[in-house]
Amino acid sequence: MELSEIEAFIMINREGSFTRAAELLHVSQPAVSRRIELLERELATPLFERLPAGIRLTEAGQAFLPYAQRVAAAMEDGIAAVRALEEDERGTITLALVGTLASTQLTTHLQTFHKTYPHVQLKLHTARSDEVSTLVQQGDAHLGLRYFADPHPDIQSQLVLNEPLLVISAAQSRFFTETPGDPAALSYIPWVTFPIHTRSSGEPFARLLERQLTRYELDNAERLVIDSLSAQKRLIEADFGIGLLPASSIEEELRLGTVRILPIAGLQTSVPVMAIYRRQAYLSRASRLLLTMLTTTSHPQ
Repeated sequence: MELSEIEAFIMINREGSFTRAAELLHVSQPAVSRRIELLERELATPLFERLPAGIRLTEAGQAFLPYAQRVAAAMEDGIAAVRALEEDERGTITLALVGTLASTQLTTHLQTFHKTYPHVQLKLHTARSDEVSTLVQQGDAHLGLRYFADPHPDIQSQLVLNEPLLVISAAQSRFFTETPGDPAALSYIPWVTFPIHTRSSGEPFARLLERQLTRYELDNAERLVIDSLSAQKRLIEADFGIGLLPASSIEEELRLGTVRILPIAGLQTSVPVMAIYRRQAYLSRASRLLLTMLTTTSHPQ
């Protein structure tokens, strides 16, 4: 089994096309097809189904994929480790983070890092929390910033900060004649929330909300279940219900005056923002410096 065969397998799955994979690997399509043929021969089973609408992984391909990704990621780590022997505070760090975190104090820390280590190139990718973990697991990102710790055994999580979760409503809501200050004032008002039992990145937020509602005997309230933070904010702006959302996610809406914070201290809580990386990954000096800056200069609130 050759590394080139594994790379071809991963690229075809990622791009959904033999042709596109060949272009990105800078080889001919027959060469890519030959690599997959050799890999399938060694594994004694097909890895892809060829369909009229394209290709998809077979059950064997799905089983093989995470191991192939680990091999490719380990090779990248090895290359980085060798290069680091000749580097000091230089190199490239790929950081995957939840988009809303780009508007928090973390941005200030990234700016400070850039000024302190100008020869380190910082590449940013925004994604959902689960997607951040996937990018880190696959080796496409050296570090990740996401909500909640990743339970995967291959991932190490370190606390960066605790971000407030705030109760918000439409700026002019039909649900209140005056600003409520007590949880009891929210009885039977609908809550916009993420779904539960979906293993989506929003499920921990939904469980946290359920805990708060149960605590204050508000669990009879209607739930408007939406698996999109942007859509949740639009529904709250349109006064379909209220929500418990991360402070960083509503900065623009507060600035525009389309939502307001309901000062109900009992319901307000916080959510951990975690820096993640693969346990077995080689972290360059630059990556370790950034990780240290993030986890020592940000303080839980």
